[in-house]
Amino acid sequence: MHVRSGDQVIVIAGNDKGKTGTVVQALPDAGRVIVEGVNLRWKHRKPTQQNPQGERVQVECPIHASNVMHLDPKTGKGVRRRPGTEA
Repeated sequence: MHVRSGDQVIVIAGNDKGKTGTVVQALPDAGRVIVEGVNLRWKHRKPTQQNPQGERVQVECPIHASNVMHLDPKTGKGVRRRPGTEA
């Protein structure tokens, strides 16, 4: 995979195109990544003893790794990196 946990990325395709964030988790077997603040979905939690009301929380869902690019901090645009190079 071309991205790892902790990398700053920009979304280049999909509903969240143009958003930037940090990779929270990389899932190489599935070819997907979880990006902070991107692809948010509502999760409904059932009522429990501690929380009798129940709740709705927003959860970050994975997106395909091909839909993200490394972010260049100077220009704010996506850049390609050669495999094996850092910085």
